[in-house]
Amino acid sequence: MNPHHRLPLLRKIEGGASDEESPPRESPRDDLMQIGDLAKETGKTVRAIHLYEELGLLAPAARSKGRFRLYGREALVRIRWIGRLQEMGFSLGDIRTIVHEWERAESAPGAMRRMRQVYARKLEETREQKRRIEALEHELQTSLEYLDTCDVCDPQRLLSACDCCDLHDKEKDVPELVLGFRAH
Repeated sequence: MNPHHRLPLLRKIEGGASDEESPPRESPRDDLMQIGDLAKETGKTVRAIHLYEELGLLAPAARSKGRFRLYGREALVRIRWIGRLQEMGFSLGDIRTIVHEWERAESAPGAMRRMRQVYARKLEETREQKRRIEALEHELQTSLEYLDTCDVCDPQRLLSACDCCDLHDKEKDVPELVLGFRAH
């Protein structure tokens, strides 16, 4: 990170010294970044990061003397994690529940077991969604193949005659996506 992006800390970071006592060396605060830098690095907006804080999904590691929020590298991981969960279909409310359940877990194995249940359920939902999408893909493909035959049809043929076309393979069923627009 560029030195001009670092701000002096208001409070000590665990294991670190305050600004007045700090020798000119790498310290834990050198890894801290302001919210704009965090937004830029994660591709999220500053408003989204503020919302994550409001929902209890993210907390700044420290504040500068000017009271600016400062974030550690772990904030990058947390924001990417939130994004991945959103990509999987979790709402921010769902993610908030997951985080709160995690924080209230009495033991590490209990917390891990709960996360495993959440991920296993989402995996099954994803697999079901994938099956539906594959079925839709097949239906679209067969519909396109069926409709490709219509390109060679006599341009003078009336639309009303399309329900008894002699150009299509009689052994194959007419796809539902084609039958649907034919139905009256």
